[in-house]
Amino acid sequence: MTATNHPQLDWLYSTQLHGIKLGLDNVHRLLQAMELPGAVMKFIHVAGTNGKGSTCAFIHAMLKAADLKAGLFTSPHLVRFNERIRDTEREITDEEIETGLARIRALIAEWETHPTFFEITLALALDWFRQRGVSWVVLETGLGGRLDATNALMPEVTVITRIGMDHQEQLGNTLTKIATEKAGIIKPGIPLVTGLQDPASLAVIKSVCKAQKAPLNLVDTPLTEVKLGLEGPHQAWNAALALEAIREAGVRLPALMLEKALRDVSWRGRFERLQGGRVIVDGAHNPEAAFVLAATWQTTFPGETVEIILATARDKDFAGVLESLNPIASAWHFTTFHSPRALPTAKMREILNESDLQDLPVTEHADLASALRRCEGRRVLIAGSLYLVGEALALFADEAETFQPSLQ
Repeated sequence: MTATNHPQLDWLYSTQLHGIKLGLDNVHRLLQAMELPGAVMKFIHVAGTNGKGSTCAFIHAMLKAADLKAGLFTSPHLVRFNERIRDTEREITDEEIETGLARIRALIAEWETHPTFFEITLALALDWFRQRGVSWVVLETGLGGRLDATNALMPEVTVITRIGMDHQEQLGNTLTKIATEKAGIIKPGIPLVTGLQDPASLAVIKSVCKAQKAPLNLVDTPLTEVKLGLEGPHQAWNAALALEAIREAGVRLPALMLEKALRDVSWRGRFERLQGGRVIVDGAHNPEAAFVLAATWQTTFPGETVEIILATARDKDFAGVLESLNPIASAWHFTTFHSPRALPTAKMREILNESDLQDLPVTEHADLASALRRCEGRRVLIAGSLYLVGEALALFADEAETFQPSLQ
């Protein structure tokens, strides 16, 4: 929950109490009632476990470089709700959020089955994109793919980034089950772009593409010949997926414009440096993402270990995250974030004690600010949750008063 001083946005946050309801009936009804998306917008739909946001950012940057008015729909936000909905010029404003939500709220006031937070947010975005005259929309799935609200839309191209173990309660406890949910975005005859995958995930993707007669474009080489605005070897794979998606969409860019777009791209909370590089924040929240984070750290700061400030949600594989980050850790600082989903620090310590990881100093902190004070003057890495990263960004930008915590 949050206090925004904006009544309609407060109402939207209150709908998070309804939880996450996977399924498309409600979102189809809502979009039909609002006559969305209309005939003009074209979509590039991106699913996956890790790298979705960065891949979307690369795609959006290239569409902008091609002088196309493109929308970008992502989640969750880090500091303010406005980040979720933007075009190539700007984010949606507070006033536009209030006006758009008031219209949706009046429309659904008498509905027996109430749309979810995510469904309403998607409708708000599409309505704003239509008003802004957007021609392309880069659409990030919220959870899974097959039953995600974004799957109510028909794309020109679909993209599946690296699939890993996450959200097992909703998506299944094997890679095959999770991949089946992610592959649910594949549409009949619509080209799919994907890259390096575990054999079980790739087998599912190939099977679904064959059944749907969807052309499969398998990217097997990272984009290494261009300097990227995002750090880490994994970003070369995300950029390669994004470039192939743009090509499948029929968008062509001169080499120099393409290189500038990829070099200038930014995506907050992904190995982002604060305070001149003393503080690094990264939203890695599952074992595979944490493994990639550790590899990026070792490439960027060879031979250097770091004190790590961690918080995580209750439903995450915290033991796996610890194991992935252990090679670069010199000390653990366990804390929490503003959400009932946060795992208590005592439980974090218990999980660590049950592991066979190396014996490192461990400190529990009531909040992020306390952890940072303890690490004053030393390089630190903040990771484990995008919600924690959002708090960090707000804190360092002196925006704690306007920070908008979210459950989704």
